[in-house]
Amino acid sequence: MRKGAIMLQGAGSNVGKSVLVAGLCRAFAKKGLKVVPFKPQNMSNNAAVTTDGGEIGRAQALQARACYLAPHTDMNPVLLKPETDTGAQVIVQGKRFGSMRAREYGAQKSKLLPPVLESFDRLHRDYDLVIIEGAGSPAEVNLREGDIANMGFAEAADVPVVMIGDIDRGGVIASLVGTDNVLSQDDAARIKAFLINKFRGDTTLFHDGMKIIEKATGWQGVGILPWFSGASKLPAEDILDLSAKARAGEDKHVHIAVPVLRRIANFDDLDPLAAEDQVKLTLVGEGEAIPGDADLILLPGSKATISDIAYVKEQGWDIDISAHIRRGGHVIGLCGGYQMLGKMVHDPNGIEGPPASAEGLGFLNIETVLDGRKIVTDVSGMTVPENLPVTGYEIHMGRTSGDDCQRPMVIVNGSDGDVADGAQDKSGRVRGCYMHGLFASDAYRSALLASLGGTSEVINFEDVVEEELDKLAAHIEQHLDIETLLKIANI
Repeated sequence: MRKGAIMLQGAGSNVGKSVLVAGLCRAFAKKGLKVVPFKPQNMSNNAAVTTDGGEIGRAQALQARACYLAPHTDMNPVLLKPETDTGAQVIVQGKRFGSMRAREYGAQKSKLLPPVLESFDRLHRDYDLVIIEGAGSPAEVNLREGDIANMGFAEAADVPVVMIGDIDRGGVIASLVGTDNVLSQDDAARIKAFLINKFRGDTTLFHDGMKIIEKATGWQGVGILPWFSGASKLPAEDILDLSAKARAGEDKHVHIAVPVLRRIANFDDLDPLAAEDQVKLTLVGEGEAIPGDADLILLPGSKATISDIAYVKEQGWDIDISAHIRRGGHVIGLCGGYQMLGKMVHDPNGIEGPPASAEGLGFLNIETVLDGRKIVTDVSGMTVPENLPVTGYEIHMGRTSGDDCQRPMVIVNGSDGDVADGAQDKSGRVRGCYMHGLFASDAYRSALLASLGGTSEVINFEDVVEEELDKLAAHIEQHLDIETLLKIANI
């Protein structure tokens, strides 16, 4: 098998692969190895901008950070961004490839193996160790033909596999042994070891379970990893992960309500807010009303703006937002959420589906036209009227104009001069912009929370992330046999 590479796959979805890869990346990087993350195929509407002007999954950006690297499109060459229940936008090596229904993508995905291997080979050539993250589970053997995410990639790249079992869900012995049983003989032979993740309590209680799995599969056990509570302080890739961070309690100074859109995207905007002890973050789900005591309603990004406008109205959230504004409440819309706050959204070329126009929520005097040119870039600037520095990124299609754009939310630094981004109503309490990530800027987050009745004392968000990555690496080194993992990777 190829030297300098190891692949982590899961016996089920959401077993903790992304966090484990990040922790291993940091652990091996601190040992002096040149480490790089890789995920052949990811499905997520939470994307990050790369140094080469493309986009990858947010989890791979965090893993790159764990390696002390800037994110690059080669780290996640195929990114699927769901637009409907049956279709997704396909990003290949950072660029929009097109939109496909699931059945169409299933027939086409094998054609994406060459660019996937091309990206992997570049990384493998330049780094000591490539840590690869699978997607979903290889136990879904009905998807094996043409697979580029799990065993199909492992076979094509000739890399060894370590299987992860999630004991927090229960049934971990059956999930691991069952995975071994349903795989083909050749695929099963690629699995060299397994580990148990998310254990709560005394790990010695599962030593017999480890022996049972080893005997049934022939895999080597490389450890039982106890639950790592610090994972909640790391940027979330899945909205379900973010839900676990939502803070409740009566002693919070600021209540922020976030309607969970059907096609919610780039909700990493919420991570710095969720990390603040003074913030009560309420994720408002289907069939729920937006709480009347919210200080701020935050409309997040969306992968399908017109569809999500209809969804907001179906839920009656437009009525809740209107009442909130009448009570003197604040509203911020980011990217797709910003577009929704306007009077109209036009999609003449069918970017999100059939060509259509839709009435927005009407809280800002702006209109948006979706076009085929996609903006993917890192940005920085100053907020209006606070005049505070912010950094972030833009990933969107659409041009917005209107009277309220005369009162921008951010002045973005541009190579050809400063550019106004966003809009505010005359009161300044309803505003929005295209910049994602601005809440990670501590000075602006401090001013925002203070304006909403909180305190100006905030955490240093970037320092918190770095500290938790270091703690995660130490946690993994304490409980897993990482020397055996290096041997499996032929290092």
